[in-house]
Amino acid sequence: MWSIRSSTVCCGIRVHERPDAHRAVAAGMLAIVSATPEENATLVASLTGVTTREYGRRHYHVGSYRSVEVVVVFSRMGKVAAAATAAQLLASFPVSALVFSGVAGAVRAGLAIGDVVVGTELLQHDMDATPLFPRYEVPLCGTDRFVAAAPLRARLRQAAEEFLRQDLHSAVAAAELAAFKIRAPRVSEGMIVSGDKFFASSAELDELRQRLPLALCVEMEGAAVAQVCDEYAVPFGIVRVISDAADETAVHDFPRFSREIARHYSTGILARFAQRL
Repeated sequence: MWSIRSSTVCCGIRVHERPDAHRAVAAGMLAIVSATPEENATLVASLTGVTTREYGRRHYHVGSYRSVEVVVVFSRMGKVAAAATAAQLLASFPVSALVFSGVAGAVRAGLAIGDVVVGTELLQHDMDATPLFPRYEVPLCGTDRFVAAAPLRARLRQAAEEFLRQDLHSAVAAAELAAFKIRAPRVSEGMIVSGDKFFASSAELDELRQRLPLALCVEMEGAAVAQVCDEYAVPFGIVRVISDAADETAVHDFPRFSREIARHYSTGILARFAQRL
């Protein structure tokens, strides 16, 4: 049995009627949302007692993962796809916590391919409703960022550290680690920014750093999922592995990393995470 409480401040406007939204996690299930099909397929293959339901061209797989009742789904890429997946997920299943795993491009100097980022807060870097609202603020929500649940963050960080220290070199082929110069990857916590843009330009990356100096990494789904979780009052955690430098090399590094390595990170970290629930 496990229990997590949300620490987020929810939007002032509700578009649902969920009187049980703050129920204990023990009464519901853990949702695991994957950002790549490879991660999703590997996780689904690890489930036992699987049943599958289809909504909106998404396949939601319910089963047991390391003795934890879970629902696993592939979000597809982009904020709209991820938000649609998360909204359907939370409306259709008794989810009490959500974990999103995937890859991201490095923004903060010093982050390297193979490092892991656990999100503390999520922000949409392309949200701009000025002059009606301050830049980045989500209209009618009164905030520009959504805060991940502290207990989930702590467990994800511990799981990631254990995976890197104990499992990485047995999970990923030495040749693949060498190809990406992954030697001593680290875990960091901080802001993750999301938007409907794939960064593959040093100039655009520098501009993002100037605008959002607290950002550690950039991806295309997390902040949208975080907003949906906030509106449904469901605690969330987001973990990303750095797949590329978000510069001109990204177009080459991202596809190979996503195909060959990302799934080993996500399943390894989530396996460690599930052991502590």
